[in-house]
Amino acid sequence: MAPQRFHEQFDQIQRSMPDVPLAMGPDDSAEFLYEKGVVLARDGEEARVVEDTVRAHFTATTGLVADHVRRAGPETNRTGITRIQVGDPNHGDRTGDRAVGHALRALREPEGRAGRRLVSRNHVVSTTPGVNACNPCEPLPALLTQTPNPGPVSGSHDPQTAVGVLVIDTGLVHDYRSYPLLDRVQGDPQLTETDADGVLQQYVGHGTFIAGLVAALAPNTDITVTNTLNDAGAILESEFGGKLFEAVDRHGWPAIISLSAGTPNGSTAGLLGMEAFMEALREQPTLLVAAAGNNASATPFWPAAYADVPGYENSVLSVGALRSDGEYGACFTNHGGWVKVYAPGEQLTGALAGFDAPVPYVYQHTTYEACRFGFTYACTCQYPRHTGVLTDTGATGPGKPDQVMFEGFAQWSGTSFATPIAAGLVADRMNTAKEPDPRAARTQLLAGITDYAEVRGAHVPALRPASWQPVPVVRLAPPA
Repeated sequence: MAPQRFHEQFDQIQRSMPDVPLAMGPDDSAEFLYEKGVVLARDGEEARVVEDTVRAHFTATTGLVADHVRRAGPETNRTGITRIQVGDPNHGDRTGDRAVGHALRALREPEGRAGRRLVSRNHVVSTTPGVNACNPCEPLPALLTQTPNPGPVSGSHDPQTAVGVLVIDTGLVHDYRSYPLLDRVQGDPQLTETDADGVLQQYVGHGTFIAGLVAALAPNTDITVTNTLNDAGAILESEFGGKLFEAVDRHGWPAIISLSAGTPNGSTAGLLGMEAFMEALREQPTLLVAAAGNNASATPFWPAAYADVPGYENSVLSVGALRSDGEYGACFTNHGGWVKVYAPGEQLTGALAGFDAPVPYVYQHTTYEACRFGFTYACTCQYPRHTGVLTDTGATGPGKPDQVMFEGFAQWSGTSFATPIAAGLVADRMNTAKEPDPRAARTQLLAGITDYAEVRGAHVPALRPASWQPVPVVRLAPPA
């Protein structure tokens, strides 16, 4: 793990949620972020059981205050969960929350009797999730000689047969239509693109970049991008399910939802805050294509890991990232049997921002530490091209962070971008095979895979679009 890098990203997400004190969990291991002082429970009788059990436990435990235990939100809502305050959210630091930990422990015996989880932390669902708490690479301005990778495939758009794709992300930059490939894309604007000095804010353009990848691989699509994740790519689990319902209420259930966000939660039972939406998804003719996460971990990452949960496996496709050469998994990608397919996700080139006018971007992070070890190539999370205040040896040096200009295209890495590649290929399969069911198209696409890659010693199915070009891998010198 890279502690400094994690704390920098923690600060960034905390700034985007100034009214929600956050902590790392579980305890101080920094596997995920969650809201301090609050737990989640299913509304109705289960919430009453949780509230009463926690209050009784706190009353009987020295050092805990039962007076804090109370409902912190509506008792019923569409997501089927309610927030229960269990402690002072301003108590303690970011390394954990004693009250939340005790609340979870208080429910262990009732959960054992019930045979299922009754209580949960309120996790942060994010495009910058987990141990690294970051995309494995900051967006880099593409060279003027570079072209989109994957490149646009030939084909036309027919409004009568176009496949609907809903991208749940950060929204669209104001000048996105100046890139011809995105002229048919619609959706929400990216809020607060630049600061007072005109500097592009972090993760601005994330949704635009993803829309461009889908459009490149599936020309006969109607793409809609939401700004659900506008706050530095993050949202609380308690709000996320409701926002997903709002998105499909407003735009309709599409054939495909592309989601490049999620969180680990230390559990194999999924996210409590997404249960109602996942139940609704299961009954709709919609496929959720979800990013497997950037923690280089085999721990389930939600909602992508629903692809391995009985009853949900047909409605979710989880996507990991291939290395830039396409032969192996990227150093940052999550892995394991719950990841069902891998697609290029390192050093992709696409549209970000600044087609109308160049936009400056400051590399605000002044330290980059190697977040993973044992790799023999210069993976993007360890060796970004632009490193701000760093010396050649990787130590912090004097000076100010680099400022660079985006003039349209950018290069970006992460499972965030492998996800729309898989979504685009499913959409293209629907068109070419005249298959109206996205889940059937997903099954056909995976069944037809003849290419494989190696991820942590396992041979895994790989989707390598014909218009994608591998990027040479930079080998590291062996240690002295």
